[in-house]
Amino acid sequence: MNKHTLTPTILDSIANIERLYGQLEALRIPRKLQLNLERDNVIQSSFISNSIEGNPLSYPEVSNLLLGDRIPANRSEKEVRNYFEILKNLDRRAETPFDIHQILALHRDLMAGVDDEIAGQIRDSRVVIGNRKISGKKIKIIVKHEPPHHDATSIKKTLGDLVKWFNGTNEILPVIKIALFHHQYVFIHPFADGNGRTVRLLTALLLIQAGYAVNKYFVLDDYYDVDRLAYSDALHSADAGNSTEWVEYFTSGIKYSLQSALAKTKNALLTMRIDERPSNRERQVLEIFASTSELTSAEVAAVLGVSRQQAHNLLSGLVQKGLIKKIGQTKKSYYQIA
Repeated sequence: MNKHTLTPTILDSIANIERLYGQLEALRIPRKLQLNLERDNVIQSSFISNSIEGNPLSYPEVSNLLLGDRIPANRSEKEVRNYFEILKNLDRRAETPFDIHQILALHRDLMAGVDDEIAGQIRDSRVVIGNRKISGKKIKIIVKHEPPHHDATSIKKTLGDLVKWFNGTNEILPVIKIALFHHQYVFIHPFADGNGRTVRLLTALLLIQAGYAVNKYFVLDDYYDVDRLAYSDALHSADAGNSTEWVEYFTSGIKYSLQSALAKTKNALLTMRIDERPSNRERQVLEIFASTSELTSAEVAAVLGVSRQQAHNLLSGLVQKGLIKKIGQTKKSYYQIA
């Protein structure tokens, strides 16, 4: 595995990632708003990740396709739809242990109907990664990287070794370990097509397994989209054996994405309709939840010094706004944060 140095930039980003993520988790986000934000995150990620790879669909076209829930009519639409379906169900995939079979299954689902011949199949041919440079009528390929192996047996073994390393290494901070995996996967380049989209989905999956609620709170692709050449250059800077520059870029990206998510969420909370916002009294009830996982109307009445009926009304109002949920329908019912 490549070496890397824990620079002040990386350490500062790690500290800010934890701080910003904690702030996001501490926000009292109504369930309806949370679902809308998550939907927007998944659509945005599906658009950007495919656009990075040359998909020609515009954001309005992608949004209309995914919100309209219609059958894709061509390859470009199928690419976006597949990515979207995988991303929105990534939590379910994250429940199973990470292994090479999961990588193959994800690629198979990503390429289904796009290129069925290579879907879920380790490549068994030579590829190079680079940019096309057009000069007059001539097209020249500027090679940025040539993977170390070009036969399926060697590639599968190397990919398996990478997964084994990832699962067996505990002394590296999770975010840094995921950054190293991201680069090494691209370095191996296991499939004939779809590697960029696959590794970004795998990165999101590994972050979810590490405890970061990707999609619910934030996505990473917005940072890659700020400067796509910078993303590619930072990624391939690690090809020579030192991943420090790439880890700096990757951790700065998560910090950026969390900052954007926090600002977007706070703005959404401020612009909620008045009747959707918790009242001052309801906020007092939410503050009680900070020290307990569940509450009854009797407990709320006792803490706030109000009648049982007043407590019930406050709790019912919070349920209607999607901030808490009621468990049970009898006198023994209680409430939890939604």
